[in-house]
Amino acid sequence: MSGVDSRYAWWRLAASAAMSMLGSFGMWGVVVVFPAVQADFGISRADVAFSYTTTMLGFGAGSILLGQLIDKRGAFATMLLATLLLAAGCLLAALAPVFWVFALVQGVLIGFGSAAMFMSLVADISHWFLKRRGLAMAICASGNYVGGALWPQIVEGLTRAYDWRTAYVIVGGIILAGMLPCCLALMRPSPVHAAGGATSAAPHSTQALGLSPNALQALLAVAGVACCIAMAMPQVHIVAYCVDLGYGPARGAEMLAILSAGGVISRIASGWIADRVGGIRTLLLGSTLQAIALLFYLVFDGLTSLFLVSTLFGLVQGGIIPSYGMIVREYFPPREAGMRIGIAISATIVGMALGGWMGGALFDLTGSYRAAFINGIAWNVLNGAMIWWLLARQTRRNVYA
Repeated sequence: MSGVDSRYAWWRLAASAAMSMLGSFGMWGVVVVFPAVQADFGISRADVAFSYTTTMLGFGAGSILLGQLIDKRGAFATMLLATLLLAAGCLLAALAPVFWVFALVQGVLIGFGSAAMFMSLVADISHWFLKRRGLAMAICASGNYVGGALWPQIVEGLTRAYDWRTAYVIVGGIILAGMLPCCLALMRPSPVHAAGGATSAAPHSTQALGLSPNALQALLAVAGVACCIAMAMPQVHIVAYCVDLGYGPARGAEMLAILSAGGVISRIASGWIADRVGGIRTLLLGSTLQAIALLFYLVFDGLTSLFLVSTLFGLVQGGIIPSYGMIVREYFPPREAGMRIGIAISATIVGMALGGWMGGALFDLTGSYRAAFINGIAWNVLNGAMIWWLLARQTRRNVYA
């Protein structure tokens, strides 16, 4: 366990959070250029939303495959590969002659490369902390939301000053210059690799819930899809929603940035909470509050009220995704962390992809986003019911243990 909870562990966490922030462009950048890309290629709202779907599908596949790679080869090789994929993807997307090429590049290069910058890094950093593992994982995951607060403003400004293609080229250069030095900070092998994988077991086993490992993994996957169909509605469509209401893309980008900034606070707070009450209770808290925030989007559509609701949404939902990682670290062996967290997160990405597409399709069908918000709330209720069931099993078995 050499280096665990050490000063180096905190430096590694800082480098990981920085990479998570820079690499989050793949998730946040494309939604900002929706109107410009739609006009450029002359396509529908559902069509342009499909580019977000391909991005998230690539993100989901990358979460599993790069999670396996980080378990086997460590963080340095994995992050270096992901950095190159991201930078190359930005350049090729900018050169796309037709929309299907743009959507393909978003998925295969940008989405896939971005995956390593999220929960694969979180899985790696979980090996370096014991006393404050939940907090460290949350801080690392918060880099994604810091990027969500910064990238929409950067991309919107670059697109307004030049065009979306030039914006992508500039972003590719920023990613390459910023992430390559961070890769060097991850060259030291994690305690799992230094010990040849022979680290201590997880605090609990899946049998503590009366479930097999695969059954718990499957349940987390279904719950992840459900919660993120709901989560996708504001995150993917808030810019387009503001355009439809007459507020313009700049106001939408500002709301997305505020939502993401609130997510940083939520993620850090959820990590602190998870260290005290566990991942399952933390996930249930976030899911319940997210459903309440989505209800407010149905009630309010004024500019000021939308800013307030977006702030609330960010403050309550940011800790949901890292909670899945915390549950994995509580109930699965450390040597499987990258793969298991990757599978759990890939399911949430499938949910984001489906939710993003559903929002666009329901808008095209009904002419408004009201049905899309209702759809999100329904899926959120399903997620909450599943986590309540899991918590009930945990509580019942603890009582009779």
